[in-house]
Amino acid sequence: MSTRVSPWFLAILAVSVAGGVLAVLGTAQLAESGSSVLLTVGVVLLVLGGWAVSLCLHEFGHAAVAYRGGDLSVRDKGYLTLDIRRYTDVGMSFVLPVIILLVGGIPLPGGAVWIQQGAIPSRSARSLVSFAGPAANLVIGAILTLAVAVVPMPVGLATALSCLALIQILAFVLNILPVPGLDGFGVLEPYLSTPVRRFAAQVRPFAPFVLLALLIGVPGVSAAFFDIGDAVFGAVGGDTELAAIGYSLLLFWR
Repeated sequence: MSTRVSPWFLAILAVSVAGGVLAVLGTAQLAESGSSVLLTVGVVLLVLGGWAVSLCLHEFGHAAVAYRGGDLSVRDKGYLTLDIRRYTDVGMSFVLPVIILLVGGIPLPGGAVWIQQGAIPSRSARSLVSFAGPAANLVIGAILTLAVAVVPMPVGLATALSCLALIQILAFVLNILPVPGLDGFGVLEPYLSTPVRRFAAQVRPFAPFVLLALLIGVPGVSAAFFDIGDAVFGAVGGDTELAAIGYSLLLFWR
């Protein structure tokens, strides 16, 4: 099985770049006319495309750490190619997270890589496999934040990248929660007792969706989640005002 970067990943990356170009052109259009459809389209394409790219990098993080830990099967399954089609189910891995982000503004964790836990003898290594995915989101968010802070760029592009950076931070905060089915629980799971792990296995299929329903349907829960995300985003140097404008453009239909 090849480990070359998948053309599907490169295509998604190209969509993100195209969105960035439109955001730059939209900035000029905004300055001339006071409004810009190009800016809105650019932000939507860059953020959704960038989110899809980060979904691939998140799952690649899991797979790469698992491979180094002893699970060589991830190479044969194509997990190291960044091919989004390889990450369990395209609908759950790609389509649903993008729709949830566009409709509700929530960065729902996407697909999953199937790891042979028995091939990784160390509990600490298995824990690190789970942490690698959210860590990828945190690193991406920090890199984007740094780029906006130090690289001169049109305000439209800065707005889109700030929005995408905040989404990465929110994804980290959400996915690191110790809820069965999320990576935060996977970090703890190797150290838990057998009865606790058995119970977790029973609730794992639906626990993340219960959490999603709380985030979307209960204003207090949603507000607390975004407050924590904003605090972490600010701690890494993010511009919350630019990110808020980007979110409003992303959710243009509201």
